[in-house]
Amino acid sequence: MDPGQNGMAAGPFLPDEDAKIDAFMGQDYNEEEEERKYFWRKRLAVLKNLLAASVGTLLTYSVYLGLLQMQLILHYDETYREVKYGNMGLQDIDRKMLMGINVTPVVALLYTPVLIRFLGTKWMMFLAMGIYALFVSTNYWERYYTLVPSAVAIGAAIVPLWAAVGNYITRMAQKYYEYVHYKEDHVQDQQKPPKGACHKYIIIFQCIFYFFFNMSFICAELPTAVFLDSYLCRANHTLFNVNHCGTKAVGIIEGFNKTVLQKLPQSISLIKMESVLMAAAFLAMLLVLTLCGPAYRPTEEIDLRSIGWGNIFQLPFKHLRDYRLRHLIPFFIYSGFEVVFACTGIVLSYGVCSLGMEHLASLIMVYGASSSLCSLLGLLMLKFHRRVSLLSGALVHCLLLIGLFCWAPQPRHASSLDVAALYTVAVLWGLGSALNKTGLTTIVGMFYEDKERQDFAFSIYNWCQVMAIFAVYLWSNTYMKVKLSILLVTLVVSILSYLWMEQKLSLKQPFRVPRIPKPRHKVKGYRYLEEDNSDQSDEEEQGNERVDEEPPVDPQPAPVPPAQSPRPEFCRPRVYEQLGTDADEQPL
Repeated sequence: MDPGQNGMAAGPFLPDEDAKIDAFMGQDYNEEEEERKYFWRKRLAVLKNLLAASVGTLLTYSVYLGLLQMQLILHYDETYREVKYGNMGLQDIDRKMLMGINVTPVVALLYTPVLIRFLGTKWMMFLAMGIYALFVSTNYWERYYTLVPSAVAIGAAIVPLWAAVGNYITRMAQKYYEYVHYKEDHVQDQQKPPKGACHKYIIIFQCIFYFFFNMSFICAELPTAVFLDSYLCRANHTLFNVNHCGTKAVGIIEGFNKTVLQKLPQSISLIKMESVLMAAAFLAMLLVLTLCGPAYRPTEEIDLRSIGWGNIFQLPFKHLRDYRLRHLIPFFIYSGFEVVFACTGIVLSYGVCSLGMEHLASLIMVYGASSSLCSLLGLLMLKFHRRVSLLSGALVHCLLLIGLFCWAPQPRHASSLDVAALYTVAVLWGLGSALNKTGLTTIVGMFYEDKERQDFAFSIYNWCQVMAIFAVYLWSNTYMKVKLSILLVTLVVSILSYLWMEQKLSLKQPFRVPRIPKPRHKVKGYRYLEEDNSDQSDEEEQGNERVDEEPPVDPQPAPVPPAQSPRPEFCRPRVYEQLGTDADEQPL
């Protein structure tokens, strides 16, 4: 009897079964071509995730910044406060609201990695964007018990949102690399890629993200430019009592008129505007919810959580032992300084103080357009060393700060040359900001390619930024020359610290990073009964192989090595640390 008739076979397939498979699949079936198409679709899905995350963040911050600016302008007007809210104390509410936004992130480093590991990267982004939407909804009923708690919630969500976004964009770049090089052995075996293999994609993805995100400064001014601009008073009224601008200014704008509105906007118009912003906030949430795929496979997320919550809490602080991260901290702090100074210092103390409220929206739009377009200049890191992009932006800001020290435009009497100079400063500051943001985020992603460390590194980066923003909030009423001095000193220290770090890397000086504990799984599912653990690192795999191997029997005892002087205590690597040298210090 033919074994093929009853399905019994000695081998895996019989000729007639092969013929049936060929007939089912079709004569023109090409396995290699189908595999290529499959990974092409995977690459398109990664690009879809990148665009959805970028546009979602763009919409979220457009709504948040636009609504906050419009709210502060309306609440600043004395007539608006008295007519609409009487003695409710809107200015006091605004002060406490800004305090909640700026002070709450001080403790964010304590809970950010725990939240990201508990919820997952995608769901952390979704939850944080939902908190921003909650802030928009509270403006329908402006009271102390609605505005202040929502502002505190935003302050608590800032660092988790940006740490999750930075982690997500870096993971998408690494996934894109895997889907492009799917034929490589280390990709098929789900092992770590070679050092620096993903750098090109990290650079490209971060530049694309910041190209979209910096457009939020443009979109945030649309409510003011389209709706509120017709209600604003002109410069001869708002700047009547202003005597000093620029480097001679004290605070934001000293002597600015308490009434900035020609007439009060109708309540129904404000409700319509807030409804449009609310719809945009919900659209951002839906983009992340429906179009953003997960950053990790389910088994990877289980492994990331299973190292223990105590270890997750401690690891961000242990990563500060890495001298690369310590040397970048001054740049992280300056990155928070410069973006707030662009909006409060250049735009308000130099621009609005001399030109009036009618130029507020246009100055910020010019800054946002410059930042968005110049973010693509971060692609220079594909051809040149990473220091070229970062130090170029720092040099532009250094020259601008020196120039701002010597410039004090006249209020109400600004010449056409002053107007051109202000818009030029906005463009150049946007250029420096773009190179700063793309450079720093890319460097963090390049230094910490391991999926176990990215959320810790991005948490430290964004926490340093919000600490700098908190410092700017504290010194908002001081002299402009003091602000410029702090910015310039911080920038010089940042450049020197960064060059010192590059010097250490060029000398192959090893850096210390904490060991990531092995996952401790309470439940052994089918995934963990397999012999081949796809998520274990190379070091774990080699350690398991050494444990499994039988030690060879040595008939002769090993010779006793001569006594050596013990290494000094400070030179010994700790048990909880591992030494490494970075292979990415070479030019790309």
